[in-house]
Amino acid sequence: MNHANFILTPSSEILKDVASASSGIGSGIETFPLCDYVMQSVFLKMTGAQEQKMKCICWELATHDYEYRYDRFSRQPLGECSAYKDKKTIYADLIKLILRNQPSLSLTDIIDTAPLATETMQIIKDAFEGSNLLIWANKSFNEFIDIWQDFSPDHFATDKHNLFTNRSNLANRNLWKDKKTLVEIYDGHLYNHRNRVAHNTLSYQQNLPTLKALVEKDFQYNNYFIYFAILILLDKVFITLFEKYQQTREETSFV
Repeated sequence: MNHANFILTPSSEILKDVASASSGIGSGIETFPLCDYVMQSVFLKMTGAQEQKMKCICWELATHDYEYRYDRFSRQPLGECSAYKDKKTIYADLIKLILRNQPSLSLTDIIDTAPLATETMQIIKDAFEGSNLLIWANKSFNEFIDIWQDFSPDHFATDKHNLFTNRSNLANRNLWKDKKTLVEIYDGHLYNHRNRVAHNTLSYQQNLPTLKALVEKDFQYNNYFIYFAILILLDKVFITLFEKYQQTREETSFV
């Protein structure tokens, strides 16, 4: 079965759907309890779709490369593809196979990261501005804008092995001593929240943050808009790489 159509479908379509679906609810104070329920549902749909997309990419690669099939499914199998380390592995796999098809390519030939962070922010703005969802979570949205504008192409897809740039490799790392990198937000916040809501651990834990947690600096990263943006950015990277993989494989098959 060919999974290419699913792989190449942007996950941002999910955000468009939820904004439309919630438009008739209204934005009065009586609707505010719906905010976390809606955001959590969208978050689960996006993380679930991305996990399936990662698996589909692996299946597509394995369909055409038996050596890869043995390595990825027998010698070094992946988990559920929700953890960052799994996504980083698939990122490296794609680049490795692209370069196997066309060894002369550089990373900048493979993926142009320059517009991706800006495009991601615009997608979030377009999806939520003017919606009742933004009225419910306006503070979180403004915090997202402040945090996201610090991320540049230097923060992701800068080498062949690391999907997100490690703190030690950031050009201006001294400026980031009080800020979190993409990988730190993913591992420390997004992935942990994914596990909490996916496994329903909130059902037996206190669902509201304590006052102490609210004043902690890291609490600002517990933000659905940041989570959505990271997931969309990842999606853009993998769609770009998969398209390049398809192109180089087709060109090689004609040689």
